Amino acid sequence: MNARPTSNAIPEATPKATPRPIPKATVARLPAYRRALRDAADAGVRTVASGTLARAVGVHPDQVRKDLSHLRTRGVRGVGYDVAALLAETSTILGLDEERVVVLVGVGNLGRALAAYEGFAPQGFRLAALLDVDPALVGTTVGGRTVAHLDTLATVARRERADVGVVAVPADAAQPVVDRMVAAGLRAILNFAPVHVEVPDGVAVRRVDLSTELQMLSFLRSRQATPGRPEPGTTRGR
Repeated sequence: MNARPTSNAIPEATPKATPRPIPKATVARLPAYRRALRDAADAGVRTVASGTLARAVGVHPDQVRKDLSHLRTRGVRGVGYDVAALLAETSTILGLDEERVVVLVGVGNLGRALAAYEGFAPQGFRLAALLDVDPALVGTTVGGRTVAHLDTLATVARRERADVGVVAVPADAAQPVVDRMVAAGLRAILNFAPVHVEVPDGVAVRRVDLSTELQMLSFLRSRQATPGRPEPGTTRGR
């Protein structure tokens, strides 16, 4: 297997349901559109305007119309977009027109919080198994599921037909866990460990590093001008 560095880069989408490739930036916003569309569908709304989607997602209506112009579902002036049709198409593009089965490795504080998260099922994901190596955790019940030993990963993945793995282990354990996920046939991995991991071609990895995001927020906050206070790295003239 040829290992390659991983990143959070999003490839352009070219699903059968669309007339042409969808830009990466648009693909990155599709989950937010889909969430807004699901909310609208659950509320019994049949059509939705670009302005309504814009407010829900936090972008300008022009951006919504530009993004959705890459899809086959078209809006009608004065009416809006058909919620059911647009929801179905975005689900297909994101690969969520079929259930995605997830296994989570690492049942510490973060893993327990993820196990209790109720947002998996509404978005098309089924959390099928929790795994760990700690004897104090294996066999216990967390979030209504019995924690299995990591050694059973391949068996569990095969039995549940899992294709997504979530890594919630310490940094030094992340690469070995990812290697075992790949060997078990998982081809999509969400990594919460604060470390870079490598995977072979054909395996997608997304990294969620909370400490990095907080540092970026700190950077942005430090660059915000405060009345009467110079920005970092500057001095007042005398």
